[in-house]
Amino acid sequence: MDILVVGSGGREHAIIWKLSQSPAAGKIYCAPGNAGIAQLAECVPIGVFEFDKLTAFAKEREVGLAVIGPDDPLAAGIVDAFEAQNIPVFGPRKNAAEIEGSKTFMKDLLHKYHIPTAAYEKFSDYEAALAYLRGQGLPIVIKADGLAAGKGVTVAYSREEAEQALRDIMVAKVFGEAGAQVVIEEFLAGQEMSILAFVDGETVRPMAAAQDHKPIFDGDKGPNTGGMGTYSPLPHIDEAIIREAVETIIEPTAKAMVAEG
Repeated sequence: MDILVVGSGGREHAIIWKLSQSPAAGKIYCAPGNAGIAQLAECVPIGVFEFDKLTAFAKEREVGLAVIGPDDPLAAGIVDAFEAQNIPVFGPRKNAAEIEGSKTFMKDLLHKYHIPTAAYEKFSDYEAALAYLRGQGLPIVIKADGLAAGKGVTVAYSREEAEQALRDIMVAKVFGEAGAQVVIEEFLAGQEMSILAFVDGETVRPMAAAQDHKPIFDGDKGPNTGGMGTYSPLPHIDEAIIREAVETIIEPTAKAMVAEG
């Protein structure tokens, strides 16, 4: 079976590396790919948002499976575009990708189904957000609602920093439409842990937990980034805590997504 992987980063490189080990894999294409990926797959110069060109290419080459890597085209409905052309595709549809594409959607979903999450309020009005912010303690977390390449989050340790982050998102619109809404969230201290999982309806198969380094400088100092590096597995985090995260957050969220259609 020939496969098309959409994307051009380390994530897609890892996916292709693994797919290429399968006896079921035929030729693997990657759009647009990168120089490293070109060692494993044929790179095709089509952008991740060129849905018509991607689906046309997949049909022309009789691709048996498309695998979508990046968040942004998923949030824009790339899976729906492939399904409309009857091309088997791995990834969430546009309505399900909203759990990554909108922090207010995600927080509201967790709140509605009593799934543990930091306390929060959401705002689309700058003055209302500022008034609420001034009544909160520090540190506090300010998040642009939409996708901002991992950069839309500020952990503010001072009043000035918090208010500046709010101004940047809602007034200066440094993240564009991603900042039309903002989430102001309780700060939680502790070890960061990321668990990605394969989900099919209510069935959840978690991968190994990883730890992501978000602040730009050593010692967890400086502004948040899209990620300064990550490692896995995590011998310093007890297996029982990982299991608890799966059972109390990931599995109930999958159920909630099914319940919401």
